Amino acid sequence: MTHAKKQKRKGWKPLALALLFSRSQSPDGERKCLGNSSFRNRALAVWPTFSKQSFADRGVTNLEIRNEEEERPSAPRRGSAFSASPCLRVFAFCFLSAALPLQAAPPPTPEAQATVVVFNQADPASLPLASFYATQRNIPLDHVIAVTCPTAETISRQDYDDAIAGPLRRAFLAKGWWKTEADIDSGQVVASRIRYVALIRGVPLKIAPVADYPGDKPAQPALNHNEASVDSELATLGLGSRQISGFVENPAFIRPGHASNPASQWLLRVCRLDAATPDTVRRMIRDSLEAEKEGLWGFAYVDSRGITEGAFGQGDEWFRQAAGNLFAQGFPCVIDNRPALFPENYPLTRAAVYLGWYAGGVEGVFRNPAVKFAPGAIAFHLHSFSATSLREPLQGWCAPLLEHGAAVTFGNVYEPYLTFTTRPDTLEEQLAGGACFGDAAYAAQPVLSWMSTFIGDPLYRPFAARQAGRKPPVDYAEFGVVAEGALHWGSDPKIGESWLSTRAKSLKSGLLWEDLGLLQVQARNPRGALASWEQARAAYREESGRLRCLLHEISLLRSQEKNADALALVRKGLGEPWQPGPAALLRSIELELAPPPPPSPAASAAGSR
Repeated sequence: MTHAKKQKRKGWKPLALALLFSRSQSPDGERKCLGNSSFRNRALAVWPTFSKQSFADRGVTNLEIRNEEEERPSAPRRGSAFSASPCLRVFAFCFLSAALPLQAAPPPTPEAQATVVVFNQADPASLPLASFYATQRNIPLDHVIAVTCPTAETISRQDYDDAIAGPLRRAFLAKGWWKTEADIDSGQVVASRIRYVALIRGVPLKIAPVADYPGDKPAQPALNHNEASVDSELATLGLGSRQISGFVENPAFIRPGHASNPASQWLLRVCRLDAATPDTVRRMIRDSLEAEKEGLWGFAYVDSRGITEGAFGQGDEWFRQAAGNLFAQGFPCVIDNRPALFPENYPLTRAAVYLGWYAGGVEGVFRNPAVKFAPGAIAFHLHSFSATSLREPLQGWCAPLLEHGAAVTFGNVYEPYLTFTTRPDTLEEQLAGGACFGDAAYAAQPVLSWMSTFIGDPLYRPFAARQAGRKPPVDYAEFGVVAEGALHWGSDPKIGESWLSTRAKSLKSGLLWEDLGLLQVQARNPRGALASWEQARAAYREESGRLRCLLHEISLLRSQEKNADALALVRKGLGEPWQPGPAALLRSIELELAPPPPPSPAASAAGSR
């Protein structure tokens, strides 16, 4: 290749990037990429040569391409941003993808070839996010599909049918991804090349209820709902059914003692890459890829409620099972069994996993914007309306958890009822077994055409690096020792206890002492746990570690109804130098254990005068 040709080819990739991410001011304030004047001039020169057919040939479907002369961008005014139309950005995306083979990109993985990315052409931020994700995952360009639909989070059933479900079904059939048993418009899918669908921010989140729908039959009264999440409804697109009231049993759901049904070719495992801002979505994608390479390391925090009986006992049992799984997988797992959530100012640091329930909105420690998850973190808070909005960063639970740095989360857009909600223990167990997020999510979800939504990269495998035997990064190195200790503990708790205590002494590690104490609680050795946490407090240099171990000790004493000992430990702790937040937390616990006496009748009477 001549030098001139090399220069020519090198020029197209930055041109494509510039066009792809350039646009006028947007409501979300996303950064503009202006490119230089030569890029703009070259784009204007080549634009008329691309017709609607050329876009179809490149595999970008469902785009409305108008007359080329009408679409040709005018020259930008001096000092203004170059504004690329959606079609021009798609043109840039095509050019960028055409340049990728020159970079000797690896062939798409089987999972990437089985993935479709769906973006909303009506949202100017949706295509750049779709292209970013498809490029990062090496998903074929003809698997990126555009729909044109309302940009609000709630969509009507009619708009869902006309603008999302109908176009996607036709595209899947036209591309040969699906084969149906009968008519292409209504037949059930019997063979599919697509397993995962990634909905990109801009695609609506939930479908509003409708009073009358042709072909629908009412379900039993308690379940006679036809509202649903867009994701869960699309999961059943291959059924070709007009029944929207009630739910569809999920053939991929793994019930205890039962296997899933792999013969259900119609099922789509639909997740979404969505959050309050496009920047958060990009961060989620980057963190997932980083965690796959480096490993998911850190603490697990499980905020259960200590319920063992009644209707909610089942839910609490899911969290207890998840905690047991996390211990076995080598995470130091902090469990709070008290009804309240982890309190404000709690040292929830280096969180790789968070599982909790049941509050209507963000409370406790997550009110603090400084609380951040580890890269690639899995976070879930069970509530009926935890995902009622993903655009509002402080509403519900899913959006706030993502703003705190989680890579994946899941929740409900409408009331799902506890029996039909996602099982956190099953999802976590499937991930730890090597499943990607899309497979794990649908193995843990009992029903479809219902209320659940799964937010995150469907191809993300958080345990890939661990299973490959990779060591953690330097700043998480001690967590690798914790994981090794879990293997010893799993074979024989006595051997594990000896191994961890020896390592904790030799490394002078507060983390290893803390982990040993957490394991000793599970082994019903409270005396050993208290001794280990005392050692941990002496070894920890970080205030957060010392505070957390002190709180472990106080909580354990309270669970044994040794409130006097717990109060003495709190007051001893208050004698140490703390930052204002930890000190306030300890004082609040002191008031719980030793509330001030009520005012005397005389004082009350005097105060009322």
